[in-house]
Amino acid sequence: MSVEIKNPVPSDIDIAQSATMQPISDIAADLGLLPDELENYGTYKAKVRLSVLERLADRPNGKYIDVTAITPTPLGEGKTTTTVGLSQAIGAHLHKKVVTCIRQPSQGPTFGIKGGAAGGGYSQIVPMEDFNLHLTGDIHAITAANNLLAAAIDTRWFHEQGQTDEQLFNRLCPPDKNGKRKFAKIMFKRLEKLGITKTDPNDLTPEEIHKFVRLDIDADTITWRRVTDTNDRYLRGVTVGQGPKEKGRIRKTGFDITVASEIMAILALTTSLKDMRRRLGEMVIGTSKSGDPITADDLGVSGALAVLMKDAIMPNLMQTLEGTPAFVHAGPFANIAHGNSSIIADQIALKLVGPDGYVLTESGFGADIGMEKFFNIKCRYSGLVPNAVVLVATVRALKMHGGGPTVKAGQPLAPEYTEENLELLEKGCTNMTAHIANAKRFGIPVVVAVNQFPTDTPAELELVRQKAIEAGAEDAVVSNHWAEGGAGAVKLAEAVVAACEQPSDFKFLYPLEMSLKDKIELIAKEMYGADGVEFSPEAEEQLARYTKFGFDKLPICMAKTHLSLSHDPKLKGAPKGFTVPIRDVRASVGAGFVYPLLGEMSTMPGLPTRPAYYDIDLDDDGRVVGLF
Repeated sequence: MSVEIKNPVPSDIDIAQSATMQPISDIAADLGLLPDELENYGTYKAKVRLSVLERLADRPNGKYIDVTAITPTPLGEGKTTTTVGLSQAIGAHLHKKVVTCIRQPSQGPTFGIKGGAAGGGYSQIVPMEDFNLHLTGDIHAITAANNLLAAAIDTRWFHEQGQTDEQLFNRLCPPDKNGKRKFAKIMFKRLEKLGITKTDPNDLTPEEIHKFVRLDIDADTITWRRVTDTNDRYLRGVTVGQGPKEKGRIRKTGFDITVASEIMAILALTTSLKDMRRRLGEMVIGTSKSGDPITADDLGVSGALAVLMKDAIMPNLMQTLEGTPAFVHAGPFANIAHGNSSIIADQIALKLVGPDGYVLTESGFGADIGMEKFFNIKCRYSGLVPNAVVLVATVRALKMHGGGPTVKAGQPLAPEYTEENLELLEKGCTNMTAHIANAKRFGIPVVVAVNQFPTDTPAELELVRQKAIEAGAEDAVVSNHWAEGGAGAVKLAEAVVAACEQPSDFKFLYPLEMSLKDKIELIAKEMYGADGVEFSPEAEEQLARYTKFGFDKLPICMAKTHLSLSHDPKLKGAPKGFTVPIRDVRASVGAGFVYPLLGEMSTMPGLPTRPAYYDIDLDDDGRVVGLF
């Protein structure tokens, strides 16, 4: 597919809507997918069935590349645009097999202030409107599953307060017309947990009946919240149970945005339908009054959750502006979750491209967050070994780290960012240097992609390139893919292909056998440059509880700001001499990680005074306008 490059560069949506797309069946066929492995959603997008993994099980994987970035400004530094532009360069210009794997964006930020996430300029995933809106309904499926579990929690809590053991037993295992009772299949999970081996409900003793029917949920420990995929600040804290039929059994809770749901993290980290079913059942929603963890399996709802998610587990196949294939699948938050697209999409892509091909997968936020979690969490569960890291850097962000004025979304940039300032830039390169060192700590070659902006001067771009090489990058290449598409990233593509041939010695930052506290401290010192960690009493208590529950062998998913290498968004560059405060620790047991909180983490964004939805509309021909 050819794209007509215009100067000045039109808006993202104008470029996307002027593109002549190939039918997704043609994209799939070129990639090596069979017709029965595809489930079409219209002409230009489709889901890919997991059966392709069985067919290609013996094919060697392609080269595996993670695209990450330096610590960004609030505006973002074009990481997705770089991922797409690089993919176009590898596929459409170097003529190698390639697949791009990225996250699906949330509707909330799309209609809020962030806008879409399909890339930008002449490096985009299309159709851009579908990408940024409903796509194939995966996020809606997560919303439905999450809220079904929330309803199950409150329903069980409500009924246990008003019924005797006998009444609960009669309703959970009702006798048929012949007086026979039977356990639902899901109930055997709870019986096994309780150490009860009986298979006939009539054989349970009164004591066993009590243990079986009483989850005895401690309402103050319930961590599971409802979700909606909209930035709605007024749902951050709510009171439920105020209807007259709830008999005064009220409690305080709140809403998260859907992409912050643990079910989204599970979708991204699962490796099969069976694995997803297991993970959904292991989600912990709180504890009993005696302090035991309560799971979705205990509530009997996990099978139903899996039914709601059975289609969402299939990756979504789309295409770039230049006709290279792209998987868009899952979109977990990169602060409280691991911020990477799905393992399944990567697995399928690596098999489809084969040993001579390339798969680009993108990590959320900077290398201290998304890349670290990609290596220590995603690669640990997938078993996949990366070949190279692409670190996206911009002159703008590095000037900010050198002490430049505050950068705020929606406000004009200060002159320091639009005029040449080598002194400011050189000071800020310490941030890039730290991120290069972090990637190399995992034993993986690094290529720096200097994402060029129109106001960058040749001297500034060359300075960044030199500093990257001095810091140990295999190469550093200025790329102009936003304005030129794949053609503007050919040299970057050549550098990445070369880096994939370099020897690597991939290793995790820590063994899972290490204690939770030691894992947290190691990440803080090695990845952030901290002197140490300070745990609050609440955090100490939770760590002890999770160790008692057996969660201490899980990897760590640090929840911190993306605007600094440290926990403090005001500390720019590569700060030293700070201590990381851990105010609380939580567990996403089904997803498979423990997440310490390094400050206040918002799981429900709010809308600004002038949200992006002011500009989004339909024209007289029914086309979407105003979407970034």
